[in-house]
Amino acid sequence: MDAASSQWLQLALQGVSIGSIYGLVALGLVLGYKATEVLNFAHGDVLMLSAFLGWWLIAALGWNYWLAVPAVVLAVAAFSWLLEARVMRRIAGQPQFAGVLLTIGLGFMIRGAVSMVFGPESRGYPTPWTDQSTHIAGAVIADVNLVIVAAALLTTAGLFAFLSRTSAGVAIQAAAQNQLAAYLCGVPVKRLTSFVWAVCGGVAALCGLLLAPISLVDLGLWFVMLKALAALVLGGFGSVPGAIVGGVLIGLLEQFSGVYLPDGFKDIVPYLVLVAVLVVFPRGLLPEAHGRRV
Repeated sequence: MDAASSQWLQLALQGVSIGSIYGLVALGLVLGYKATEVLNFAHGDVLMLSAFLGWWLIAALGWNYWLAVPAVVLAVAAFSWLLEARVMRRIAGQPQFAGVLLTIGLGFMIRGAVSMVFGPESRGYPTPWTDQSTHIAGAVIADVNLVIVAAALLTTAGLFAFLSRTSAGVAIQAAAQNQLAAYLCGVPVKRLTSFVWAVCGGVAALCGLLLAPISLVDLGLWFVMLKALAALVLGGFGSVPGAIVGGVLIGLLEQFSGVYLPDGFKDIVPYLVLVAVLVVFPRGLLPEAHGRRV
């Protein structure tokens, strides 16, 4: 394989890797929105908090990586459950903008607390695949990128199987479509909503732990949510498959524009795509189907 083809392959694999993170973050936003009809703007800050907790356990306390990862995921899932059960539930029935403002406020609080406890400095921590790479058809791919793709595929497949093959997953889908009807049918809507927030928190924690080795542990990690929003709009707002597809497309566009377009375009491409999609395809590439049986 010639140099140009190897570069294309390397950029494509890196784009799919970082796009998988965007897709998982967007997936968490979709699940939370379906459960509460509120877009959780604190989702990116929860991701950032997870990265700092991972650094604290691994680098500061010396925990084994494979022990620290599930500990952080479970801790952040419990934290997200408490946020919904003790904070978000108090504004149930209020206009949507109340929930949006509340999640924005929660995000600022989480960011400020992390800055006070851990400090604003960027940092990193070792992983089992640090400084390791794999040669694929002449392209050199960091092992962390392959791990991210594998983790994203497994997480997405697991969530899909849970939502479609289990009674709890079917109940969550029913509550997402019509909370009142689900409640009248005996579905414990409040408990399911808290559970969905816990799942979203766990997914955000996993994204933070996967992203930290690439971009370092930094307060600016919450910006990933803005790119996830672009992925969400590109794929189709409210569409679970669209969130994943949109994330991968945004990741690919970022990587290729960083090499083949002038400096600075890599950072603005997701938002240019966001505006273009809203103008040309307002419902996204894979819009959620809306229908009614009569």
